[in-house]
Amino acid sequence: MRGRCTGSRRSAPTASRCPMCSGRSGPRSSAAAPGAAGRSTTTAGTASGSRRRSSGTAATAAAASGKAGWAGSARSGGRALMTQAAERARAEMAFCEAVLAKDGLSVLSETLRGAETIDAWAHYPPEDVFDPASNAQWYYHCHPAEEGSVEHGHFHCFLRPEGPTGPIHHLAAVGVDAMGRLLRIFTVNQWVVGDEWAAADTTIAALERFDVQMPRPNYLVNRWLTAVIVAHEAEIAELIRERDRVLDAHVSATGVPAREDRSLEVTSELQIAGA
Repeated sequence: MRGRCTGSRRSAPTASRCPMCSGRSGPRSSAAAPGAAGRSTTTAGTASGSRRRSSGTAATAAAASGKAGWAGSARSGGRALMTQAAERARAEMAFCEAVLAKDGLSVLSETLRGAETIDAWAHYPPEDVFDPASNAQWYYHCHPAEEGSVEHGHFHCFLRPEGPTGPIHHLAAVGVDAMGRLLRIFTVNQWVVGDEWAAADTTIAALERFDVQMPRPNYLVNRWLTAVIVAHEAEIAELIRERDRVLDAHVSATGVPAREDRSLEVTSELQIAGA
C-alpha cells in the first residue's frame, strides 16, 4: 500500500515518505552528516534509454540579479524566453552556491541545519517547505547508506495547485552529493510518493508554478532549488513524458497496476554531466 500525505502542524500537509530503492519504508537508520560517504539511490526500476546528459554549465554569478519572480514570467513565454530563463537560472544556481560557500556552507548543509542526526527516510526540514504564494512544496531525505554510493539524498518537489489542503502532485526529484552538488534529476512511480496522479501534460504545465520564496530553511536554498527546476525545465518535461511512456508499457509480473508495482521505482532519469 502506497503512503498518503498526512497532516502536519503547518498549513500544508507533509508529503509522504519515499521508500524508494528498498520497496519498503524499513527501519529508520542514522546516517552521517554531509561530508561522509554518499547515500544509495539504486534504481532497479529505471527504464533503459531514459538517461540523458546535460552540461549543466552555469553562467557567471554576476549575471544573477538575485530578484525573485523572474522564473514564471520568462518561462510562460516562447522557446527564446525559456532559453533565457534557463540561462538566468543557471546563473542563480551559481550565485546561491557562491554566496553559501563564502561561509563554508552549501545547499545541503543549510537544508540539514539544526539536525542532530540524519535519519534515513526522515524529511528535512521537518514538516517540509511550503510556499503559500505559489503552492510549491518540497522536502529532502536520504536512504540508508550503501558503500560506493555518490548520492547523499534528494529533494522531492511538489505542487499543490488548489492550495495547502488540495491535491499534491510530484514534479521531479533532485539528487545531490554530500557537498550539495547537483547530480541528477529523476521521476518516480506513483507508489513511491503517494501523490495524486496527474498525467504528463498536467504535470508539465505545473512546472512553471514551482517557485519557492521562503526563509526556511534558508532563502538561498529555496532559490537554488527553484533555479534547478527552471534551468532544466525542458529536460524535466521530457522526463515526465518518458515516465508516462514507461508506465504505459509496463506489465507487472504480479498483475498489480503499473503505478502500484514496487518493482518499478524510478521511471526516468537525467544524469547531470560534470556536476
